[in-house]
Amino acid sequence: MRTLPPLNPLRAFEAAARHKSIRKAAEELGVTSGAVSRQVKVLEEFLGIAMFRRSPSEVILTAEGEQYFQIVTVHLHALAEGTNILTGYKDEQIVRIRAYTTFAAKWLIPRTKSFYLENPNTELRLTTSLEGVDFERENIDAAIRLCDGSYPGCEIDRLVANDLTPLCSPQYAAEHGLRTGRDLARVRFLHTVARPDDWRLWIEAAGLTGVVDAHGGPKFASSLLAYQAAMGNQGVLLGPIALFRDDIQQGTLVQVCDPVVSRGNFTYYFVYPRSRLRNPALRRFRSWLLRQIEDEMGLDAKQGAKAILQCRHDQSLITDEWNWR
Repeated sequence: MRTLPPLNPLRAFEAAARHKSIRKAAEELGVTSGAVSRQVKVLEEFLGIAMFRRSPSEVILTAEGEQYFQIVTVHLHALAEGTNILTGYKDEQIVRIRAYTTFAAKWLIPRTKSFYLENPNTELRLTTSLEGVDFERENIDAAIRLCDGSYPGCEIDRLVANDLTPLCSPQYAAEHGLRTGRDLARVRFLHTVARPDDWRLWIEAAGLTGVVDAHGGPKFASSLLAYQAAMGNQGVLLGPIALFRDDIQQGTLVQVCDPVVSRGNFTYYFVYPRSRLRNPALRRFRSWLLRQIEDEMGLDAKQGAKAILQCRHDQSLITDEWNWR
């Protein structure tokens, strides 16, 4: 027992290591930055080992500090959970998720009511951004990202399919007499900056290269903005069916023409470092999320596809002719 380190310096070290910042650790612990620095120094003197390398903007764990941080984190979590079990105290737990704006607004948020019903003591903190996540520097538990199925250093779970189809408002389709792919030559395309290749790939898969311009039309920072423009009768959006399924089924958006083109393995994934699974709130959120995906896949299987056509453009592009109109 005499080799046990003092608890307060241990907490200060864990927070500073997790945030890579003395200032952020101080904010979390409700003390000054100077107090955190002094506590870390106490721990370093107790151990006789330097835990951090200091720089003007951050603190960087030494090799020994990284090893000790992994050990300390596991045991502090176990100590907290054991105390809660013993005392019967049910604290509110937090899971921090980052997603794309469109995915969050059109798919995730409409479903989170069931998550809260299952997990009344868990707080979901959802942020949106097009930027990637630096899990070492940011206090994010997991992210929903578009990728090809590879995310170095992280575990990934495949989510919804990235199946694309041209969509517009019923009024816009009627005004422009949209019935076939060739009719798209006389309309305005709505582009998403984050997905610059979608229209080109769809046009090639539809056999409309040279007939339809893949580049013309306004460009928006997210698919959600392009969606708002489509709802305002401003053009045709190339949208993932999974995100706009409710609009299609309710008739607020209509599929202009076939085909539906899949981006294959380039789709949405739930991405997280394995170490983040120490957070029980993340484990519960992941379990809930994967059940939502299973339910949606089951619904798709019941509805069924009328036909599946192989595209000439690329073996990874699969054309599904679904009658969404």
